Amino acid sequence: MLEFVRQPWPWYVAGPIIGLMVPALLYAAGKPLGVSSSLQHTCAAVFPGGAGYFMYDWKKQGGWNLVFVFGIFVGGIVAGTLLGGGESVAISEATRTDLTALGITDFSSYIPVELLSWSSLGTLPGFICLVLGGFLVGFGTRYAGGCTSGHAISGLANFQLPSLIAVVGFFAGGILVTYFILPYLL
Repeated sequence: MLEFVRQPWPWYVAGPIIGLMVPALLYAAGKPLGVSSSLQHTCAAVFPGGAGYFMYDWKKQGGWNLVFVFGIFVGGIVAGTLLGGGESVAISEATRTDLTALGITDFSSYIPVELLSWSSLGTLPGFICLVLGGFLVGFGTRYAGGCTSGHAISGLANFQLPSLIAVVGFFAGGILVTYFILPYLL
């Protein structure tokens, strides 16, 4: 059984499971699927009496999203340690060639270690990706009224036009960064 779970699940299995989480959470808790609201919730719980965006009664909302985020964290640890097979990431040869041309040569992780690691934080490209990129993601999440998972999974499943606009923006931004910014960082 453990060997079955360790294998990558095909899109036609994993996709419907993720898709069914949207109505399951709406039905069970009356809440849309998303993670970005947990930042506001956590800050309001840790810093009671905060100002502005963080000033709201987190107890009235309940702790479901904190449990949700904790579950994501624990699930990532379980998946990485207990279920992880230790194999390198399966990337096509054409993609490896393109990434190598950009200066990314370590394919042992799902993220490029050359840009996103503690050791790269002291470099200009690492700082731009981690600090500036992190700030822009946080700002964009707040400005768009939700994160990528919230808009792409819940928002699109609920036929919300703002979510469609946000998802198109996420993809356009990713393409622009990949072709016009990333080559100059490495």
